[in-house]
Amino acid sequence: MRAGFNRTDRISALLRREIGALVHDAVRDKLIPSVSVSDVEVTRDLAHATVYVTALVGEQGKPAVKELNAAAWEFRRELAQRVELRTVPALHFKYDDSVDRGERIDQLLRDPD
Repeated sequence: MRAGFNRTDRISALLRREIGALVHDAVRDKLIPSVSVSDVEVTRDLAHATVYVTALVGEQGKPAVKELNAAAWEFRRELAQRVELRTVPALHFKYDDSVDRGERIDQLLRDPD
């Protein structure tokens, strides 16, 4: 049996890189609050992609996700021009709160009061 990545893993990595660049450009142009792409999960049929984003400032995460979902069709259109896929999956942005939870745990460990 051959070890390696399957197709959805390769496409997830490609989309993470390309969507990350698009989101970075939007943040730099001040179109959305400061967020970065942490992961992308693609469905088996490649019809949908869930894009997880983290915020540098925790309270900016939820508004940024709302703005990203509002502009998802625009990101999808831009992706279609950048990548060579038969169909580009529909994008669904979600906030990844793992960094916030990690910071909270770290704070509790440092200051138990």
